[in-house]
Amino acid sequence: MGELVSIIMPVHNAARYIEASIRSVISQTYSNWELLVVDDASSDISMDIAGRLASSDARIRILRNDRPTGYPATPRNVAVDAARGRYIAFLDSDDIWLPNKLEHQLPFFDEASNIGVVFSDYEKVDSDAHRESRIVVAPKLVNYKRLLLGNVIGNVTGMYDTQRVGKVFFRKVRHEDYAMWLSILKRGFVARNTGSVIALYRVASGSVSSKKLRLLSWQWNIYRRVEKLGLFSSMYYYANYAIRGFIKSLV
Repeated sequence: MGELVSIIMPVHNAARYIEASIRSVISQTYSNWELLVVDDASSDISMDIAGRLASSDARIRILRNDRPTGYPATPRNVAVDAARGRYIAFLDSDDIWLPNKLEHQLPFFDEASNIGVVFSDYEKVDSDAHRESRIVVAPKLVNYKRLLLGNVIGNVTGMYDTQRVGKVFFRKVRHEDYAMWLSILKRGFVARNTGSVIALYRVASGSVSSKKLRLLSWQWNIYRRVEKLGLFSSMYYYANYAIRGFIKSLV
């Protein structure tokens, strides 16, 4: 059957998309998974939809926060703490996995003992999930210094091995996923890219990724306050990030 994979899905008012996201997990060709849906005090029918799907699939677990936290880090950490799987993967409530996502990725952990993270390329789609071959291609192998140049690990694709790196929690900062991947690779682990497209990343109007100026300030904060890099090192990595981010935005 293979090792259990725990899939983390934070939810806040995602009624429009959440069913497609959950069904993309149910459709996985690798079946030994648990999906932890953490409701961050939604006021729409998101949890009605999730509850209906959970009632017919015992692998889906519903967790709740009593009040909205404002940070994806908090519901994600609730799920990481409750996770029972060896591997932890992430899927936001508006994104979609392709059916072979887990089955394709898991064997890459066996390539070397220092592979703590496996991730993949992904495809950008619009709010209606229309596919137009907007492929975001990442390097084959990423270490800490390479990741400082900019986040090439799409959170919708990334997963890590808790037997190697332990359970890793998110810090309450913006770009929390980037900070989390950095914290793993900083310990000497590497991230392996499968070189295949296994997820669809929804770019909706008003999404976090559309707020480019905020992203720039968040990135600077990661360098200076989270990673505690010197001024000149921060400026070097920041310039590289800005250039690479501009190129990525053209996809």
